[in-house]
Amino acid sequence: MEKLIEMLPIDNGGQAPGVVCAANESRFKSTFFSEPLTAFAVGWKDPSDLDALLEFLAPRVPTGRRFEFKKAVNAEHFVSETDDIRAIGSAFKRVDFTGTTVNEKTYNKGLTIRVDHDDEVGDNWQESYVQLLLQRLMRNEVRRAIAALDTADTNVAKTWTYDESTNKTPNPDLDVRDSLVLAANATGVRPNRIAFGEGAWDLRARAYEPQNNSGANLRANLTPEEVARFLGVDAVQLVSARYQSSSSAKSKILGDQVYMFYALAGAMKDEPSNIKRFVTPADGGDFRVYVEEEAKWTDITVEHYSNVVITSDAGVRRITAS
Repeated sequence: MEKLIEMLPIDNGGQAPGVVCAANESRFKSTFFSEPLTAFAVGWKDPSDLDALLEFLAPRVPTGRRFEFKKAVNAEHFVSETDDIRAIGSAFKRVDFTGTTVNEKTYNKGLTIRVDHDDEVGDNWQESYVQLLLQRLMRNEVRRAIAALDTADTNVAKTWTYDESTNKTPNPDLDVRDSLVLAANATGVRPNRIAFGEGAWDLRARAYEPQNNSGANLRANLTPEEVARFLGVDAVQLVSARYQSSSSAKSKILGDQVYMFYALAGAMKDEPSNIKRFVTPADGGDFRVYVEEEAKWTDITVEHYSNVVITSDAGVRRITAS
């Protein structure tokens, strides 16, 4: 999973100004901690809504640095019996759950940027660089969440291209609904969240637009909120975020895929949803900022502790559209 995150040079104290480096934990000294910039990070709202997208894909669960959780055995949550009647003088039947206990930890993640004093512009230049690092860290976490779902899903390929010569009329919403039904039949729980990659959302619309009937035309113009109501899920999220995949190209974080999974906001660590993002808060928020001043430059570091974990792979579905 971590291999998906672009490799960065390690912060060894000798990087050139303007270069973002992977933060070296040994340099995080309390004397460099910036309370004002950390407060800024706590109250910061991402203008591109990467934080909201991350919360949708992998809801935040606060925890300590080291923690354990139970991986639920799906069948145990649907057992039914007829011998739950207590006889006089005896105890009730005892129920034991055998879910595996998993020991995990949150990982220290961070980035550092060196700003030459000749490049400092305006009074809020430090806040601007903190925002840049926060957005990059959020984008990394979103990619980790997608990669985690990718390791747990059952994938099917679907053709959503309208073929006029054969009058083949694909029905993307029916394909998604069929996948939801298969997940519910297999696990007893219907996925409640659907993430549409931008490419898959475009293919969905193009499948309906050429069909010469009012139902298909109406379906092509549905919003994500309307599609969610039609499919009977809590939310449909369109993922259009991109990242720099090479020196000259950008790639979609989620392209022609649709992910269906079960997740809850405000869940406890042992609640059996598919994916969680465990975080270790500090100083009133999830991020801390350090500022190290030198004669000719300033190093700004943003760090956090987190771990995106698949807590149950039951019922995670994916459609790869073409």
